[in-house]
Order: sequence, then C-alpha cells, then structure tokens
Amino acid sequence: MNGAVDRVRTGAELVIPARHNGPDGSAHGGYACARIVALADGRHGPDPAVTLLAPLPLDTPLEFRPGERRSGLWRGAELVATVTRARDGLPLPPPVGLAAARAAAAGYLGRTGHPFPRCWACGPERAEDGLRLSPGPVAPGTVACTWTPRGAPGTAVPAEQVWGALDCPGGWVTDPRARPMVLSRMTAGLSGPVRAGREYEVVAARHATHGRTVVNLTALYDADRRPLARATALWTEV
Repeated sequence: MNGAVDRVRTGAELVIPARHNGPDGSAHGGYACARIVALADGRHGPDPAVTLLAPLPLDTPLEFRPGERRSGLWRGAELVATVTRARDGLPLPPPVGLAAARAAAAGYLGRTGHPFPRCWACGPERAEDGLRLSPGPVAPGTVACTWTPRGAPGTAVPAEQVWGALDCPGGWVTDPRARPMVLSRMTAGLSGPVRAGREYEVVAARHATHGRTVVNLTALYDADRRPLARATALWTEV
C-alpha cells in the first residue's frame, strides 16, 4: 500500500470535544462524520459514506481501524461507526436564494420545543459558540436558512464545520419536535472553499421516507447560487 492509505495507521485515535455535541452527552453527527472521513484519508474514495452505529461519546478516546472495503471506529470492543465507499452520487436540492433563506430562518421551529436545545449546530442555547443554524420551511418538505461562519474574514472554514452545517437542516425537514430523529448515515462532498465572514445559503429537502427513516438532501450555496457542498443523509426516528 502507498499514498493516502499509508498515512492511516491502525490505532489512530479520535476524541470528540464536549462542545461538539448533538444530543446532550453524544457527538454531533455531521462533525463526527467529517472527523472520521479525515482519518480514512481517501482510502474509500473522495466522498465516502459514514454510518453511525451508536451515539459517539464525548471527550473519550475512540480507535480508528482502517480496512480495505470498510474502516471502523471502535470504543473498546464495540464498533460505533463505519466508513465505506458511497454507492450513489450526491443529488442536489435547488437553491432558493439568500433572501428566501433569510425569510425561512425567521420561521425556525426550533426556538421552542427543540428536542436537543444544546446542539452545537442548531440548538437555540448555543448562540454564543455554535453554528447558529435556524432552518425554517420554504415549501412542503424543504427548509432553508443562511449561515455566516465565524472566524477571521476570508479564512477557510474547516470541513467538519461544513459537514455540521449540512447535517442539522436535514433534521428539520421533518419536524423533530413531534418526531425526534438522529443522524444514522451521511455522505458529503465539498466542491469549493467556504470562507469565514461570508453569508451562505443552506437548503435541505426530503428525498424519501421508509417507515422510521427519512433520506434528506442538503446543499450549501454561495451568494451567486453556486453549490460549494452537498450531502445525502439517513435519519432514524428515536
């Protein structure tokens, strides 16, 4: 083996800091998926799929074990996540425009009754240190909001923040206040740099529903409606 595969060592450690939580006490799904993909280092293709088999603990060492067809993340003897090559492409929900996304954000349902109010990405109690996402409805089965990443203006935003921004809007396509759901599987692709201090549009749309699961599509657009990132995610009712 050589190249990217050589750079991944068996026993590589992953620790999710406590501030990057989704539900209280467990990691934010999008953030965790991005960190796992970084450890895979290209061995499963450019846009691999991450499956979360259990809530990932915070501030706890997890072991990444690379494999040929599937790599795994372990907590002791328990397999808690896998990463594999994605089977399908990444469909793209169309943009709605920054003005419509701003208007949709004003109707964000999560300001009251949020099932995970301290969620790093969309929790109303994380205005000081979270991503401050507020996806609101723009049409049946579609939500949108704007996102202005924090940081020195013009600097590149880390991939795990972009994955986080692609994650939670999908969770609000189906109102989680009445039907709480968690991320089970996510595939994401970044096609352009996302810069701190610039306003972006995030759109999420329902793709399919199967019993207790929903497949959602999410995309991030710049002010000129150019797609910079996209994701496909499977959500499961808790």
